Amino acid sequence: MRILVTGGAGFLGSHLIDRLMIAGHDVICLDNFYTGNKQNVLQWMGNPKFELIRHDITEPIRLEVDQIYHLACPASPIHYQYNPVKTIKTNVLGTMNMLGLAKRVKARFFLASTSEVYGDPEVHPQPESYRGSVNTIGIRSCYDEGKRVAETLAFDYHRQNEVDIRVVRIFNTYGPRMLENDGRVVSNLIVQALKGIPLTIYGDGSQTRSFCYASDLIEGFIRLMNSDYVGPVNIGNPGEYTILQLAKTIQDMVNPNVALKFEPLPQDDPRRRKPDITLAKQLLNWEPTVPLQEGLSRTIADFRQRLGSEVVASAVLR
Repeated sequence: MRILVTGGAGFLGSHLIDRLMIAGHDVICLDNFYTGNKQNVLQWMGNPKFELIRHDITEPIRLEVDQIYHLACPASPIHYQYNPVKTIKTNVLGTMNMLGLAKRVKARFFLASTSEVYGDPEVHPQPESYRGSVNTIGIRSCYDEGKRVAETLAFDYHRQNEVDIRVVRIFNTYGPRMLENDGRVVSNLIVQALKGIPLTIYGDGSQTRSFCYASDLIEGFIRLMNSDYVGPVNIGNPGEYTILQLAKTIQDMVNPNVALKFEPLPQDDPRRRKPDITLAKQLLNWEPTVPLQEGLSRTIADFRQRLGSEVVASAVLR
């Protein structure tokens, strides 16, 4: 098939492109390189089945494709809060443009939504039927309300224009190619540990998250896209860890001598986050397979290689 991936040079988009290219599809990668990196798709440059287009999806584009994986949007608080108006434009105008494209060329449309639509949940774990507890005027709302509107648009295009949609809700994901400055907890802690900087824990570290390794998530994407179920479907790892547990695990794996540092909790930071993946198991026969320790080990190795001399310098200073 001819497949478009928006945000294809990003962390998850590039892992998805790897899978699609290996499967023999023709792939178009669309990215404005706000958080994407050409390095992530460098191995496919020059391949006749791969095309890279620098484009901002808040502007329309005309292409002929069979499937659209719509992943474009900064996903870490540092990046999506840096320009919140741009973030909500990407989620609303960008999603409208991609749905319009899907409608015109009769492509199947896959929306990468997020567990952030559940906000600071009052139901635990979170099933797809839970409608969420979101602050519509908070500093995270450009992203979580943006994704809620993106879901609304997808379902309205589906009902009104018969666009064939699939909607996934992504829970915390980690793995190689995460940006070192993206402000997400796994990358933050690994980079700090490698550089010998005290590990930052917000609040008392009792808030929980569930961490899914990138390859498991991408497997879930592909299964949902090629299933008959519209969604939404939670894709994430139901293993639940406190942030303090995660910090201590990374501390032990990278640098047991590095200190822990506690900072105030950011506004609207969810206390608990854990997916109910009953639907994914039943409909897609999907569940995560990579244990946290193994996934962290691979991610640490990737960061160590990318940070290179900075890690060596911090080791000498210690």
